[in-house]
Order: sequence, then C-alpha cells, then structure tokens
Amino acid sequence: MLRQLDRISTIEYAFGMVDIGRRIVVYGPTGSGKTTVAARIAACLGVHHIELDAIAWLPGWVMKPLGEYRADISKVLNEHNEGWVCDGNYREVRDLTLPQADTVVWLRMSYRVVFWRVLKRTVTRAWRREMLWGTNYESWRLSFLSRDSLLLYQARAWRRHHTRVSTDLGRIPHHAQVYELRSPREVEVFLAEVRAADRKD
Repeated sequence: MLRQLDRISTIEYAFGMVDIGRRIVVYGPTGSGKTTVAARIAACLGVHHIELDAIAWLPGWVMKPLGEYRADISKVLNEHNEGWVCDGNYREVRDLTLPQADTVVWLRMSYRVVFWRVLKRTVTRAWRREMLWGTNYESWRLSFLSRDSLLLYQARAWRRHHTRVSTDLGRIPHHAQVYELRSPREVEVFLAEVRAADRKD
C-alpha cells in the first residue's frame, strides 16, 4: 500500500495513530535523514537499529565483498528477529530486508533540502575529522576535490535513487505499507504519531 502524503492536512488525517509493526526499512537519497529517522523510530519501538553503511564499509573506504555483506545482513536480521529498523539504499541487499518489513518509510525531500543538508554535514565532518564506520573520515580533498565526492555522488544519484526504489517496491514481493514523507514537517508529524501509537500499546 503506497501512501502519498503531499500536504500536512492530508498527513494528519491519513496517519491517525499509525501501527507500523516491528520491522521497518527507511529509504531516502543521501542527506534525507535516513539514519536519524531510523534511530528515532528504533528508540520509540525499543528495537535494534541497523545502519547498512556501518556494515558495508571496511577501513580505508573499502566496500565489503558482496557475499560477505549479504551474509552479515542476514545474520544481524536473524539476531534481532523480535524487531529492527534498517536504513540504507543498498540495492544488493534489498531483497533480504524488504520482504521481511512491515513498513517502508521513504524520505522524499526536495533536492534543495537534501543538498544543503549534505553540504553542511560534509563540511562539519571534514572540519571535525569525525570518524565514520571503522577508521574512515571525510576529508576536504575527498569531499570537494575528488571524483568520489559525496556532493557529486548525490547530484548524480538523485534521479536514479527514486527510479530504483519505485522499481524495487513493485518488483520485490513484500507486504509492507509504504509511507512517503516529502518534508521535514511530515517527518515530525509521522514520528509523533508513531510515538502516540506506541504509548497507546
């Protein structure tokens, strides 16, 4: 079930107190807030937060071999069978997570919103030398002077992300309800309703 929520009046009417189940996947382009939203949902439900980036990357910005990566994802899903919230766009493992999900939360912010978020986050991480996933860092050179720049990746992958998620939601068998959230305000309304439903239970 795909729920498109274009206006606040619609979202407030449509949600009520939502029952999103105990297994949730969060999709969204770079800078949309996937990890933050997933962590907040996991904290509300009291289930494990799975960050696909943290599992995918080895030190030195080296991706895990695909077979190892898929095995690690399967293992962590099985270890937390009572519930989880998983964020990330890795198409290579979507067939492992989506069929088990009760709910898909798809963050579809405008390009303007996510671009400024990524720019701010990138500058902050490079300035502070924040460690990411093992021993990886975002440097000034990597961020602004490299073909592997996250800002360049975001621009190139913007349309591709939306096409691939739409395709996979139709291609991969699943029973999940799908919530499309198109603004920070809609995200906050959705999370408030999730909290309200959890308190009621």
